[in-house]
Amino acid sequence: MQKALETDEELLLLFKQNNNQQALATLYLRYSELVYGTCLKYLKDAEAAKDAVMNIYTELLQKLPAQEVHHFKSWLYVVVKNHCLMQLRRSKTATIVEFQPTFMQSADLLHLDDLLDKEAHFKMLEQCMEKLSDEQRMAIQLFYFENKCYNEIAAQTAMEWNKIRSLIQNGRRNLKICMEQHG
Repeated sequence: MQKALETDEELLLLFKQNNNQQALATLYLRYSELVYGTCLKYLKDAEAAKDAVMNIYTELLQKLPAQEVHHFKSWLYVVVKNHCLMQLRRSKTATIVEFQPTFMQSADLLHLDDLLDKEAHFKMLEQCMEKLSDEQRMAIQLFYFENKCYNEIAAQTAMEWNKIRSLIQNGRRNLKICMEQHG
């Protein structure tokens, strides 16, 4: 005849060592009224509380093997409380909101805004380029728009390398000032 397991610790150990679900069921039944009462207190609905009692047992099957539990009753109470709070949180966040396109910007419109901003920026750049001296405009054009290096520009224009560098630096500074003045 097998000795009756009395303590929570013995039942818990039997479950953990042998995956004995009967031991866990016996232990859980000891506290089923506590579990149900706690669920009812938080969920305020008898059917939801009954469902939670069943779900918590399933949760215990998964959680207990990895947990170090010294006082089953207090640990169980925390599990039950957290389960109920998660249920309440899920029910609050599960509200359905009707989609209203007038409240949201379309990605297509944002892309169009970007294109319009770039186009306006480019037009302003063209206007500022017209305000540069001929030499600065030509040096900027060759360097930035045609991707030529200082040596290539010097060879093409028969200007000295230092003069090209000076034209590009001064042209950039003048472009920046012009662009800042025009927004």
